[in-house]
Amino acid sequence: MNSLPRMNMEDNETGCCPRFHPEAWDEKIIEFGDLLFAKSQSKSFLHIPLNFGSVIKHAMEAIDASDAVVKDRYLILSRDLSSWKAEHLFLVSKEVKGMEMTRLSGRFASKVFEGEFKEQPKWMKEMEIYVKQLGEMGEAFYAFYTTCPKCAEHYGKNYVVMMMKLA
Repeated sequence: MNSLPRMNMEDNETGCCPRFHPEAWDEKIIEFGDLLFAKSQSKSFLHIPLNFGSVIKHAMEAIDASDAVVKDRYLILSRDLSSWKAEHLFLVSKEVKGMEMTRLSGRFASKVFEGEFKEQPKWMKEMEIYVKQLGEMGEAFYAFYTTCPKCAEHYGKNYVVMMMKLA
């Protein structure tokens, strides 16, 4: 079963990122039923992304070229693998040529935050508290940056969905 919220891709004033509606994601348990993702990695310096923008652009070009865009949902999950490297998972509708593929299943707790990247450690602590309040245990953190920096500025909000895979 997939309970991943649908997004209105037409609610898009920028021609880039659609407007994000946090109510569909805030304090929810979202079920992933064998969702397909294209995988890429970026470099970091002490968890600060260095080439995130170019990695996203390259991956999106490959996804578009493979006609693998999911039409009514949008999700890019990011997580730190180390202080020097991050992994990015792009929800896709089919295999993407030239990209490693992976699948995710399970239950994920989600909570919406608004602010700058530097606040992420605080958000992670809040997520741990939220998951414990649910009576659950978490396995892994993921961040869904809902818009690019230019679109966040245009819409006036920089929403980030923190997600934790539940054990």
